[in-house]
Amino acid sequence: MAYNYTTLKVSIDQGVAFVTISQPPINIMTPQMFEDLFQFTEEVETDTAVKAIVLQSDDPDFFIAHYDVETLLQVDVSQQPQLPTELHPYHVMCERMRTMPKATIAKIAGRVGGGGSEFASSCDMRFGVIGKTQVCQMEVGLGILPGGTGTQRLPRLVGRGRALEIILGSASIDAETLAEWGYLNRVFDAADIDDYVDNLARRIATFPATAIALAKESVNNAELPLEEGLLRETYLFEQTMATDEAQARMQKALELGAQTREGELEIDQLCLDLAQATQD
Repeated sequence: MAYNYTTLKVSIDQGVAFVTISQPPINIMTPQMFEDLFQFTEEVETDTAVKAIVLQSDDPDFFIAHYDVETLLQVDVSQQPQLPTELHPYHVMCERMRTMPKATIAKIAGRVGGGGSEFASSCDMRFGVIGKTQVCQMEVGLGILPGGTGTQRLPRLVGRGRALEIILGSASIDAETLAEWGYLNRVFDAADIDDYVDNLARRIATFPATAIALAKESVNNAELPLEEGLLRETYLFEQTMATDEAQARMQKALELGAQTREGELEIDQLCLDLAQATQD
């Protein structure tokens, strides 16, 4: 894949696509950025060389500020709204991040708002910086509502009451509160976030692509009724069990000391060692 864009810098390292957002002066989500992100999600979804994605910003103060208000003001509002029969392209892009068979991670070291927050909240994981990361869904304050998945995604992340506080309040929420509420997985000092997130992504990328994809699919099925989710879990588990890579890794795990006292005390490293051991 070429991954050449105007507002994104993409590099692939050890199975991880590092995507740096660059749209000075404050990373407004312009139509160009939207086009770039839409194309990137479409291309990376089928790239077998990538198992994990880390989204980050080259601006220390802004991840993505919000969608471009000037562009919104150009929308033709003269026609009576009709209930659509298919997803808006912005929803399609966000759903790709949520459902693609790869780990998607947002490293939010600064402010994120509006459509930027909706995009970030569609990722599998989000990490922030103490004293820096803030989320603001300012749409209601502008007289509109979060139309890029926000009213559907936020209640699933933080619960209905907190989602309404974020949306109706149209005010910034700090990193520590966001972590307590479940919007952020963890928060770090500014000097520590890169090491943790980048190492997590690289660790995930050492695992079998099929296991990553089907585990993510199974977690997404948690939105189904419980019995249906459990039935699908069994089905997906059996699919992973049937792969040659799973059989080889489980056998090699036993050879490396799994299910021994010494091996289980070092199980984190043992999981990493399996990538090299099963290639030898």
